[in-house]
Amino acid sequence: MRLLALIAVMLVMGFISPVLSATDVRVSGSTTVLPLASVCAESFNSEQSDYRVTVTGGGTGVGITDLGEGRSDIAMASREVTDTERNKYETADRKFNEILVGYDGIVVAVSPQIYEAGVRELTKEQVRMIYAGEVSNWKDLGGPDRRIYAIARRAGSGTRDTFNEVIMGSKEAETPGVSTEAADNSAVKTAIKGSDKAIGYLGYSYATDGAVKGVALDGVEPTVDNIKSGKYPLARKLYFYTLGEPSPGAQAFIDFVLSSRGQALAEKAGYIVV
Repeated sequence: MRLLALIAVMLVMGFISPVLSATDVRVSGSTTVLPLASVCAESFNSEQSDYRVTVTGGGTGVGITDLGEGRSDIAMASREVTDTERNKYETADRKFNEILVGYDGIVVAVSPQIYEAGVRELTKEQVRMIYAGEVSNWKDLGGPDRRIYAIARRAGSGTRDTFNEVIMGSKEAETPGVSTEAADNSAVKTAIKGSDKAIGYLGYSYATDGAVKGVALDGVEPTVDNIKSGKYPLARKLYFYTLGEPSPGAQAFIDFVLSSRGQALAEKAGYIVV
């Protein structure tokens, strides 16, 4: 007891300083946005001690649910919030707040062996036919005589929703040509790399190192200029969402991501900045 009393007196007198723990800021959602948020969080956490940002994936739908149910302070999203999500989580005085943090293109990519065999461009209709199960061999698309191994994302993915809407005509479209569904962008990339006959779709930042080969879509290459201008058919925007006014910690992290420092980190990580 005497020791506790002595510590209390020393705190009051200013001889020692209290150790204050950082306030947690939780960010979750889109695996497309995940590397951007992670690289920014690493620097943000190292440059100040008031807040501690943690970032987890799971997909856009998971992020919106986490935000709506109070498990996250910021949701990462590769699509806009849906009317269903607004009806479920918004109230009269608590609305979704949308923050644009970058641009992205969903790159349609193939195994290097397929690319080198001559499949370097596809139309949206050809991609639709692959995922609809109407074309199942690369020889029908100018490639080698190999059965197509088509990879898609699992339900709840914002990348899947955008791909299905633009290519298949509806977010809820059936895709019987799909061979396997992947949990995230990294898994799609790994599956394409591990096959000599694959096609899949993934965020632009995951397809810039040459490990998988992005093809032109309707004659348009997935370049920075084409994505940012909207010329590329699968161009999209990337978002942070808060529900209502962000907490001080969430706002501080958002400000950092949108700052010149944060945007430089995002660009270095392969993102197309605001």
